[in-house]
Amino acid sequence: MTDPLSQVVSLLRPEPDISKRIVAGGRWRVTRSDAGRPFYGAILEGRCRLDVAGGAPVVLEAGDFILVPAARAFAVSSLEPPANTPLEAPAAPVETSPGLFRLGPEHAEPDIRMLVGHCTFASDDAGLLVSLLPDQVHVRGEPRLSALMAFVDDETRAGRPGREAVLTRLLEVLLIEALRSAAGPSASAGLLRGLRDDHLAAALRCIHDRPAQTWTVGALAREAALSRSAFFDRFQRAVGVAPMAYVTGWRMALAKAFLRRDGITVAEAAGRVGYSSAGTFSAAFRRHVGMPPALYARRLREE
Repeated sequence: MTDPLSQVVSLLRPEPDISKRIVAGGRWRVTRSDAGRPFYGAILEGRCRLDVAGGAPVVLEAGDFILVPAARAFAVSSLEPPANTPLEAPAAPVETSPGLFRLGPEHAEPDIRMLVGHCTFASDDAGLLVSLLPDQVHVRGEPRLSALMAFVDDETRAGRPGREAVLTRLLEVLLIEALRSAAGPSASAGLLRGLRDDHLAAALRCIHDRPAQTWTVGALAREAALSRSAFFDRFQRAVGVAPMAYVTGWRMALAKAFLRRDGITVAEAAGRVGYSSAGTFSAAFRRHVGMPPALYARRLREE
């Protein structure tokens, strides 16, 4: 049966961007405003503080991994950040060797080492797909994630053949490992929380495994072994959207992926995502995407 989490990460189409090794000491702070740009990091030694806009501060320590799938404005700093005065304004990172940056006063002894990275999601539906994921993932004591980040960092710096393909696969594995490590009861509304519920997971796997089936709330409730009303309320609370809105959104994400492939017609894409006629599919696609599928496919070919 189809694995919904793997499908979502694959459709996001993560692409490598930046990977850095950082050492820091004393009082320091780095601020970024990369709205929508995924940020991740692993603390190798020491402790620091992460402040993401709209969230409570998080203290990160050795062995921690952090992922923000759609980073808002955020700051990473020493536990006691510099004061907002000209005398203590945070200094810019200094690149001491390729890919290695130093933070904090020049005389301060380094007390933290970390790997940080950014990637991009090439999917046209990145907004929809990211909305199914937690706002923030904080994993403690999972060495696999630090090891994967080390592989990403090493591959970023190496000029070996196949670098881009290897980095893409490593990023997919890193994201899946981070997300499934965070699939606990405190996960925010989204796909992970839905998959943690055995009843909802059965319905979600059916949606992903058989997108062309004529799904209704009643049919999905039967797959989940719940009453129609109990299923609807439980799904909306856990996943964050109504069941049929999820079905439509997922079908449109798949349709876009199908239309990217050479030789797939609008009628074929319609059939693969559960529409009996190209006309009905075109109307739904236009409402969801803002343009007819034929025009969408033509623009893809012109890129």
